[in-house]
Amino acid sequence: MKLAKLAAIAATALTIGAGPAFAELVFPSLSYRTGPYAPNGIPFADGYADYFTLINERDGGIEGNKIKLVECETGYNTEKGVECYESTKGEGSLVYQPLSTGITYQLIPKATADGIAIHSMGYGRTSAANGTIFSNVFNYPGTYWDAASIIIKYIASEEGGDLKGKKIALVYHNSAYGKEPIRTLEELAKKHGYALTLLPVDHPGQEQKATWLQIRRDRPDYVLMWGWGVMNQVAIQEAANIRFPMDHFIGVWWSASENDTIPAGEGANGYKAVTFHGVGSDFPIYADLKKHVYDAGKAAGAGDQAGTVLYNRGMVAAMWAVEAARTAMKIHNTKDITPAMMRDGMEALDVPESRLAELGLPNFTVPVKVSCANHGGPGLGMIQQWDAAAKKWSIITDLISADREVVDALIKEDSEAYAKENNITPRTCN
Repeated sequence: MKLAKLAAIAATALTIGAGPAFAELVFPSLSYRTGPYAPNGIPFADGYADYFTLINERDGGIEGNKIKLVECETGYNTEKGVECYESTKGEGSLVYQPLSTGITYQLIPKATADGIAIHSMGYGRTSAANGTIFSNVFNYPGTYWDAASIIIKYIASEEGGDLKGKKIALVYHNSAYGKEPIRTLEELAKKHGYALTLLPVDHPGQEQKATWLQIRRDRPDYVLMWGWGVMNQVAIQEAANIRFPMDHFIGVWWSASENDTIPAGEGANGYKAVTFHGVGSDFPIYADLKKHVYDAGKAAGAGDQAGTVLYNRGMVAAMWAVEAARTAMKIHNTKDITPAMMRDGMEALDVPESRLAELGLPNFTVPVKVSCANHGGPGLGMIQQWDAAAKKWSIITDLISADREVVDALIKEDSEAYAKENNITPRTCN
């Protein structure tokens, strides 16, 4: 008995001597490494995991507090995504990145009631950008409606500023995700005078012959794509088959990975898409990833996704999560933050270019400053283009801003309708 007491006293002394012991910071990863969307889910999940591993291995965690990543397989299935949320939220999960618009829609009321933040980065419900109504949902650095507007603005610049009489077709995944940009494109059509054709493609997107026969018949000036998974590569191959000019085929940022273009070979050359972050691995952070993650044998998955578009996107999502956690620690003067504190950190997030450079990501993505009223970020994007011979993407424009006059009016209308339907009293923001 005496020996047991002495051991307990010694253990207590060691704990005190080591300083305060903080609980791990839990970040769930609703991933999909299986199913028809796995080729897109895997690189994102790897980039997300590897950034957190870097922070643990190089820095000892966030301000010395280690990160625990809890990965849960959703298969890009909404029901499974909700099950993953319910099974992991009790672990102190700080923020959910559903990586699915369908899952996001289902989690918005649940996470808000539970006091947990959602970061639907460049996807999900666009009107959640209105922070006065969607207190726990963030979609910075830009929304689907921003993306649609940026693409139209780019097309207008290519056409000398005049889109009157032009024909634009939208090939979209027949889901909540694919339908998101329709209203914005319709409003922009009224403003600019182009004709819009809507062409839905059913899950998973392998059957598109009829769609592209219609495009060949109608001969639109431009085709836009809101696709995901196998749908993207099939669409690009079908476009090449009918010899549609690929530099007039422009995807959203979820239709623009190497998995989408490489299968079409030379036929994909010139395909374009909007993006909100850099391409490739020519950034200082990759030296640290090599040293602390890859060479240490700690890379996620097969360790073969570094530098790909979706790996970089997972990495930037994790970066903003880490910076939001760091902000929360400063606001609340504690390293042992709660989900509610994390929400505060996300709402006060400010990552300027100078901070991106400090993180080894100079000119990698758009500077972001979130506020109580604006959870959608700056709404900026660039156009990237595929070089089939080099098998790589290149950024071909400067940052392009969304049409705030159109987009903000739609956000206000949709978010206020949501508040009315759900008896939500908007917050007052200073």
